[in-house]
Amino acid sequence: MADTKHAPHGGYSPDMDARTHEETYQGFVRFAEIGTAVIICHVLALAVGGIKHAWITAIFGVILSLAAGGLGAMAPSIGVRAPAAVAVLLLLALVFY
Repeated sequence: MADTKHAPHGGYSPDMDARTHEETYQGFVRFAEIGTAVIICHVLALAVGGIKHAWITAIFGVILSLAAGGLGAMAPSIGVRAPAAVAVLLLLALVFY
């Protein structure tokens, strides 16, 4: 980690564009959050299909989670909440189906 106390320019060199760097980092974090939520949805869908033998529901959950992940990626205000809602639905299907 860079020593920012003694580094001029807040730890960034004068050649770096700090604003672009921070935007790229925030985009990466958003992508990682959404990707993790979609993978959790896929695992829950596999559980619904394997435990409850509801493979049509599982396939629908996978398709819905991919669409929700795309929506969350395109709309930063929604973000990870869209695939998280699908995960809640799949969890409810796993418990109450």
